[in-house]
Amino acid sequence: MPPSSPTSSPSSSSGPSASSSLYERREALALVADEAARAREGTGRLVLLRGATGTGRTALLEAATEHAEAHGMRVLRVRCSTRGGANDVPLAAVEQLLSPLQELTASTPPGSAAEATGTADGSLTPAALLWRSLRAYAAEGPVLVAVDDVHLADEDSRCWLIEAARRVDRLPVLLLVTERSQYDVDPPSTGLVHTLSPALVRTHTLAPLSHDAAADLVRSAVGDVPEKWVTDYVRAGAGNPLLLRALLEDLNATTAAPAALPETCAALYPGAYPAAVSWWLECAGAATSEAARVLAALDELPEGADVGLFTETVDTLGADPARVRGWLTAMPRLGMLRFGDDGRPRYAHPLLRDAVLTGWCAADRQAVHGAAAEAMLRRGVPTATVAELLLRSGTMGEVWATEVLLDAAGGAVRDDRTDDAVVLLRRALDEPMPDGRRAEVLTELGSLEFAAVRSSAAIPRLTEAMRLPGLPQYRVQAAVALGTALARRGEARAAVTLLHALDGQLTDHPDLLRTVQTASALLSDHDQTIREEMYRRLHETAEHSPQALGPAGRALLVRYEATAGLISADAAMKRVRALLAEPAGPLAEPFLLGTAAAVAQWADELDEAERLTDRGLTGQRPTLLHPMHEALLNVRADIAAARGDYEQLLSEPESWRRDGTGSGERPGERPGPGFRFGWEWATEAGETPWSEAGSANRAVADLGTGGGTGGGTGSGTGGGSGPTNLEAHVLLALVETGRVEEAWQLADAFDLREAHDSWELNRFLYARGAVRGASGDPAGALGDFLECGRRQSARDVLSPVVTPWRAAAAQCQLALGHPREALALAEEELRLARVWNTPRLVGRSLRILGTATGGRHGLDLSDEAVRILREASVETELIPALIARGRQLTAAGERARARKSLREAAERAEHLGAVRLRAAADEVLREGGARRTATTTLTASERRIAELAAEGRTNTEIAELLHVARRTVETHLTSAYRKLGIRRRGELTAALGRAS
Repeated sequence: MPPSSPTSSPSSSSGPSASSSLYERREALALVADEAARAREGTGRLVLLRGATGTGRTALLEAATEHAEAHGMRVLRVRCSTRGGANDVPLAAVEQLLSPLQELTASTPPGSAAEATGTADGSLTPAALLWRSLRAYAAEGPVLVAVDDVHLADEDSRCWLIEAARRVDRLPVLLLVTERSQYDVDPPSTGLVHTLSPALVRTHTLAPLSHDAAADLVRSAVGDVPEKWVTDYVRAGAGNPLLLRALLEDLNATTAAPAALPETCAALYPGAYPAAVSWWLECAGAATSEAARVLAALDELPEGADVGLFTETVDTLGADPARVRGWLTAMPRLGMLRFGDDGRPRYAHPLLRDAVLTGWCAADRQAVHGAAAEAMLRRGVPTATVAELLLRSGTMGEVWATEVLLDAAGGAVRDDRTDDAVVLLRRALDEPMPDGRRAEVLTELGSLEFAAVRSSAAIPRLTEAMRLPGLPQYRVQAAVALGTALARRGEARAAVTLLHALDGQLTDHPDLLRTVQTASALLSDHDQTIREEMYRRLHETAEHSPQALGPAGRALLVRYEATAGLISADAAMKRVRALLAEPAGPLAEPFLLGTAAAVAQWADELDEAERLTDRGLTGQRPTLLHPMHEALLNVRADIAAARGDYEQLLSEPESWRRDGTGSGERPGERPGPGFRFGWEWATEAGETPWSEAGSANRAVADLGTGGGTGGGTGSGTGGGSGPTNLEAHVLLALVETGRVEEAWQLADAFDLREAHDSWELNRFLYARGAVRGASGDPAGALGDFLECGRRQSARDVLSPVVTPWRAAAAQCQLALGHPREALALAEEELRLARVWNTPRLVGRSLRILGTATGGRHGLDLSDEAVRILREASVETELIPALIARGRQLTAAGERARARKSLREAAERAEHLGAVRLRAAADEVLREGGARRTATTTLTASERRIAELAAEGRTNTEIAELLHVARRTVETHLTSAYRKLGIRRRGELTAALGRAS
C-alpha cells in the first residue's frame, strides 16, 4: 500500500482559509488555484512566486497548500535553508522534500533507468531515484510540491527542480516554488527559471502592500486611531507585511491601548519589530546590510545625506557605487526609503531607521561616520557639519580630523556654545597633534571646563598641559591658566607657588619670566599674606633693576601706589601712559592693558579706560583662563558704575560684555565664554534663586577670612568661591534704582562665612552695607563698612579710589548720632582723596565733610563739592552733593536756594534713573515745605518700553526683545504711567502722543 501523504487528510473546504489574512494577494491565489486545477486534470506546471523579503511568500504558499488539500491534492513541502550545513549534502532539499516517499523503492521497469538518467548501463543516479519516487507517488493522485525559499536550496536540488519542471507537463503535479527577488548591493545569483522556457513556468511577483491595504491591516489590529498614527504605522512597516505585523505585535504587547508610534525601538517590547528588520537585512546580504546601515547612520544627521555623500561613503567601504545607486532606486519602490523635497534619501520613518541600526557593531558604526566625515570634507562641507560626524566616529588618526575638530570648536566658542566646544576639544585630543599644539588644546579645554562647565577634569587637564614638552610659552600659558583656577578655588598660595616653580625653567626667556612674576602678583590679590610678600618682592626688584619687571610689572606697582594713597591720579596716568608706549610681548600685554585700564578708570579717564579695556579683551582668547580677563571685565563694570549706567549693569550681561572683535569675532557678535554677571544672570543661577539666609549672613562678626573652597551659589566668575566685584556692582545698582528687596535677595544668596579672602569680598561688604543703609539699618551698615575698611587697610588699600568706606561709614555715624566719629572719618577721607586728587573723590569727600561739619563752614564745603563735581560732570556724585547742599540750605533757612538745588538733583536723578536719589530729593523738598517735583520727561528706556507696550507687546515679550528682566520692564512702565498721568495700558498711545 502506498505511503500516506505527509500532510493532513483532505478537507471539504472550498477555499484556502489562510487567504482571509492576506492582503492584496487575490491575483496570486487565483493563479495558483487555476494551475492546481490543471494539475488535477493531469497537466502539471511550475508556478514561481517571487517577492522581496517579508512580502508574504511563505504565507501565500501556506494558503495555497490549504487550498490544494481542500481539493484533494496531496502535499509535499520543504523550506530551504543554508543553516546547519544543509547545502553541503547533494540534493539535500529534494531529499528532505521527498523523504516521506523513500519507501517507494520498487524496481525500475525495463528500460526506464536509461530514460531517466540517460546512462548507457541503466544505473540509477540519486536524482533519478528521487524523480522516480515522485512520479510513482503522482501516479496515485494529484500532488502539490511546495518549495519555499528555493534561492537558498543547494545547487543540485535547484537543477533537479528545473529538470522536473520540464517533465511535469504530463503529470498531475503542480510545482509551487517561492523565491526571493529583491535588488541587493551584492550581485544576484541566477534565478531558478533563468534557463526555462516561459511556456513551462508561470511567474508572479508579490509587490509591497499599498497604503490602503496596509492601513486596513493596521486598523484591523488597533481599531479606530488618528489618521496620523495609521500613516506612521504604515511608513514604519514600509508596506511590508512581515514588518508591519511584527510592529503591531510589539505595540499590542507594549501598551494596553493604541498609542502614537515611538521613534526608537527601545520603547518596543518584546522586540519583534527590530528582530524582523534584522532578519530582513540578513536576507539581503552583507553588502546591502552595510549600505542600509550607512544610510541610517547618515540619516541621523540633522540634514541627512544626499545621494552623492552616501555613495561616496559606501564606496570607501568597498561596495560597488553602481549597485549602491541601483539599491537606492529600488528601495523607495519597496517602501523602505522616501526621497524628500531636497532630493535626500531618508528612511520612511525614524523607527525604521532605528531598527536598521539596532545591533550594529559600534566599531563598524564609527567607521562609517569617519568615512562619511572624510567624504564630506572632500566635498567642501562646513567643518561644523563634518565635526558632528567625527564626534560619532572612532579615532581617525589623521591630521585633517584634528584640524576639523579644532576649527569647529573655535566656531562653537564664537557662537557661545561652550558645552559644544568642550565636547569637540575632548574629541580632538584623541587625534594626532604635536606636543605644543596638544598643550594649547589642553589649556583651552581645561579653562573651559573650569569656567563654564565646572568639570572636575579641569585641574588635571591644565596640569597635563604644563608637563608636556614643547615651547616654553605654551607651558607659561598653561601655568597662568592653572594658577588662575587654583586662585579662584581659594588656593592662592598654591597658585603662586606653581608659578614660582617655573622661574628656573625660564632663565633664558626673560620676557616669559616677567610674565610669570606679573601673573603671580596679580593672583596674590586673592590672599592678603601672599599679596604682601609679592609686592615686597616687586618693590625690591624695582629698586635694584626696574627693567627686570617689564612694563606690566611696573604698572602693577603704579596700581599698588594708587590704592595705598601714595600717588596722584595725574602722576599715575603719566607713568601708565609711558609704560603703554613701551613694547610688551603678547603674553605680557594683557597684564599691562588691564592694569592701565584700572588706573585710568580710577583717574576718571573713563573713555581712555574703556578703550584700554576693549583693546585688552580683543587681544585675549576668552576661552583661556587668565586673571586679566576677569580684571578687564571688572573694569568694564566699574566704568558702567562710574557713569551711573544702572540699566546696563542690571541688563542681560551679554548685551554689554562684548569682548571686542578678537579671536575671529565680528563686531556685534556674542563673545565666547567668559564670566557672566548682572542681575539677569543672578536671577537665573540655581534652582531656587536665593536662599532665606536670614540675619546670620548679615553678621559681620561671623565672617571667616577664607581658605576654604566652598562659596556662595551666585559667584559669577570663579568656581563658586563667593561674591565678586561684579555682584557688588549689581547690589549697588539695585539700591540706586529703588529695588532694595531684590538687593537683599542677592545679598542673602552668599554665606560670607564660607567666602575666600579677597578684595572682591571687601567690595561686596561695602555694597551690602549700602543695602542695609537703604533699608534703614545704619548700625548694620556701619558694621559692614568698617569691616570692609579693616580688611582693605590690612592689604594697604587705603585710598578711597577703590571703596569709599570711610565716607559711607561717616554717614552712618551721623545717622546714629556720633558726629565726632563721623568728622574724623570724613577728614581722613578728604585727606586721602586730595592725594589722588580727582573731582570724583574730592567732591564726594567734601560733601561728607560738609555734612559732618555743619554750619556755615559745612555749607561752604558742600558748595565747593557741587562746584567741583559740576565742572567735571560727575553725575553720580553731583546728585547726592546737590541733595546734601539742599538739606544744609534748608537748615540754614535759605529755602529758595534749597529748593533750586533739590529740584536740580531730582531732575538729574530722574534722567539718570537713580530712583533712590530722586526719592531722597523729594523727601527733603517735602520736609522744607515745597511741593514734590513733577518730572514728566520719560527716560530713553522708559519711552522705548512704553512704545513697545503701546504696540500691544506683553511685558514678557518686551523683556525678551530688550534682553532685560521682566521686573525691569514693570518698573519702567510704572514710572512711565506716573509721569504720563495714566493708569491703564490702553492709554499709552494717546499719552505718548501728547508727551511727544
